[in-house]
Amino acid sequence: MSDFIAATDRGLLDRHGLADFDALWDMPRDIVGEPGTLGSGWSRVDSLELEASGFYLKRQSNYLVRSAYRPLGEPSFAREFRMINRYQSLGIPSLYAVFYGERKVKGERRAILMTRALDGWVDLDALLQQWSTLNPHQHLAILRSCGQLARTLHSAGQVHGCFCPRHVFLRSRSDAYQAQLIGLEKTRPALFGWRDRIRDLESLLRQAPIWNETEVRDFLATYLQAPVTSTVVNTWWRRLVKRRSHKEVL
Repeated sequence: MSDFIAATDRGLLDRHGLADFDALWDMPRDIVGEPGTLGSGWSRVDSLELEASGFYLKRQSNYLVRSAYRPLGEPSFAREFRMINRYQSLGIPSLYAVFYGERKVKGERRAILMTRALDGWVDLDALLQQWSTLNPHQHLAILRSCGQLARTLHSAGQVHGCFCPRHVFLRSRSDAYQAQLIGLEKTRPALFGWRDRIRDLESLLRQAPIWNETEVRDFLATYLQAPVTSTVVNTWWRRLVKRRSHKEVL
């Protein structure tokens, strides 16, 4: 597999001598968060700034995940890179890949995934912690942005699989918010209709308990493109309540 380099960023990487797997692998560490481990493998994320633009440089060694399609395992970044490409092709706002490559070095499987940093974006989890300090207009704008993001995802026939506040990033733009998704590794096609969609939505809303019923209905109204008081919004509200009750029993 040849290395992927985004056409829009190749010149930037060339100017800094970084359009090369080994050069990126040998970059000094500036770790963001705790490195991950899986068996004998490791995975870490470092921050990188080039010409006032921020990036995340993700490197891993022998950090392999297995599936029915890849029983011998592959770097988890390989799946993430495929999902980034899938989201881009389907028009779902998400991470932007700058570089991807793999190497085998004396029995070691290395992988690099470089993405643009989320400068100017904040995760929904942080906004929920500030919810009481935000005004009603901001509340509605955030709810509508999240509802539209979920609608775009599901209209493309995909379910996120880990749809939660820490994977939704938002950016304030005038009177509205833009939203995008990260944590794409568990994405899969929606095979079970509204039941798959409810699972995604309930996962998000369960982890946003500060949203009251009125706010959830505002979210659903955007998601369903229907009036807040409509029958379809009422139906989906009842489905979510039923799903949440089932999860609480479990």
